[in-house]
This record gives sequence, structure tokens and C-alpha cells, in this order.
Amino acid sequence: MTDIQIRKVTAHIGAEVTGVDIARPLDAGTVTALRGALNEHKALVFDIVNLDDAGQQAFARHFGDLTTAHPTVGAVAGTPNVLPVDSEGGRAANNWHTDVTFVLNPPQATTLRSITVPPYGGETLISSSAAAYRNLPEPLRRLADTLWAEHTNDYDYAVADEAIDEAEAARRARFTSIKYRTVHPVVRVHPLTGERGLFIGGFAQRIAGLSQGESRKVLDLLQAYITRPENVLRWRWSPNQLVLFDNRITQHYAIDNYDGLPRRLRRVTVAGDVPVGIDGRSSHSIEGDASHYTSVVEQAADVLKAEAAGDPVAAA
Repeated sequence: MTDIQIRKVTAHIGAEVTGVDIARPLDAGTVTALRGALNEHKALVFDIVNLDDAGQQAFARHFGDLTTAHPTVGAVAGTPNVLPVDSEGGRAANNWHTDVTFVLNPPQATTLRSITVPPYGGETLISSSAAAYRNLPEPLRRLADTLWAEHTNDYDYAVADEAIDEAEAARRARFTSIKYRTVHPVVRVHPLTGERGLFIGGFAQRIAGLSQGESRKVLDLLQAYITRPENVLRWRWSPNQLVLFDNRITQHYAIDNYDGLPRRLRRVTVAGDVPVGIDGRSSHSIEGDASHYTSVVEQAADVLKAEAAGDPVAAA
């Protein structure tokens, strides 16, 4: 643990981690140090990781139970917890989003591992929604504190309707094969740090109590603070890297700027808690059963046990 070095990449988000071999089992002290770095920097980059699918899953499990690959999209064959992120399997997710916010307890953390990267382009942008919240003018912050938003997968977050061809129609049908609708606080309180962050992104489609048009204007206004360049880490991938980011207090965007060249990553996500707003109220589900993806009941029970034992890391 004493060899770990953390080097900030930007002022508000991102750090490179050296001095630890994440392909090997990690001791409790190292995991605690990495969790602390993740809490502070929101996104951690590990270079030359020498991981396969099994190793990526083993690393992610240091932070909690894994979700399956996705509620509706298929996993890598034989590895139900690993999602292929492959340019040849569909369009890039070139829209700002937080992973799987349409379910009741979205992942707490996401790992992305690079396998094949294009010779140019293909960066991933990761933004701090905590920095975005801090940037809000006081009147807008007070408004955001009171809002709740409905998140759903029942739309396509990467492709406009007029761009749909047969292949994209099939991909959309698979993505929405189970329809989810969940209401989350627009301002989420991080369960470990107590930080407040804007919890919106591409799956947030409507503000409770507002019309669709009104909702779009409010969401676009708040989203503009998340995408400020000062709040964004722009990561240019090299092969054999892993990025770990806190899905509870970030958004990300895969840039489609590599002319359709091969770009292959693997994603493994860590099960998360049910979001809580600043008034202490929790998110609630309207539609869609995600029990095959992540267990809300077991996760909640684990959190309660950890809190009772005074262990905030385990409660994550």
C-alpha cells in the first residue's frame, strides 16, 4: 500500500494511479486507499493492467457485489457480469449519461477496460456532477434541490428517430425489451462523502410536475453545468488500461470520432444503493423489474448491516 501514488489529471476530476498491481488480490488497506482516492477524484486510471475478463471482475469485486452486464443487453459469452463495448456491435454512446439510472439502484461504480483502441479519437469524457452542483448559482441550486426526475430506457439515447435503420431498430428493440421508469432526486447525496451532485443525464427524461417541454428546458440548463470543460476529464485510451469511476457522482460520454474503426472495451459494474435526496427521501420505481440485474433487497440489507456496524465503506 505504501507504494501507491495518486497523480491528479485535472483540478476537479480524474487521477492516475501507479504503484499497485490490480491484477493481483488486494489487501484491505489498499482497497481503502483506492476507495478514498475514488471518493476524492471521482475517476481513477490504471495503466498496463494485464487483466482479462476474470481479472477485471475480481478487481471490481473489491468494491462490492457485481451487477450482471446490463438489464436488457447481452453479456460477453460465458461471462454474465461483463458487457462488451464494441464499435462493431452498435453506435457509440455519444450522449452524456450515468450508467443504468433507469433502475432503482444504479451501479455505484463502473470499470472500463481497453482491449482495442483506434489510432485516433475514441476518447471517453467523464464529468464531475459534484463540481457541476457547486457551480450552480444559488437560486438555481435551491431549485435543483427540490426537483425529482423520471429516468427511463424507453427511448434511444444515442440515435435520433430519423437515423434508425433495420439494424438500429433491432438494437433499440433489445434495449427497451424491458421498459423501466424510475424517479430519482435531481440532487443526490453521496452515501460516503455527503457531497451533493446533479443526478440527471441522458436517461432523465422528465421533471416530476412539469410538462415534457418544461422538463427539457430545466434539464438542459442543469446539464450545461455538468458538461463545462472545467468539470470534464477527457481520457485518450491506450490498450490495456482500466478506468474506474464513481457512477453515483459522474456522467460520461463516448466520443464517436474514429471513423468507425475498431474500438473494443469491456465494462463491469458494481452494484449500488438506492439514491437519496437532500431531504432524506429515496428514489422509487414506477415500472420494470431489475432483480435479474441487481438485487435491491439484498443490497439494502447489506447497507443497513454495515451502517449498524459503523463501516461506511462496506455501506457503499
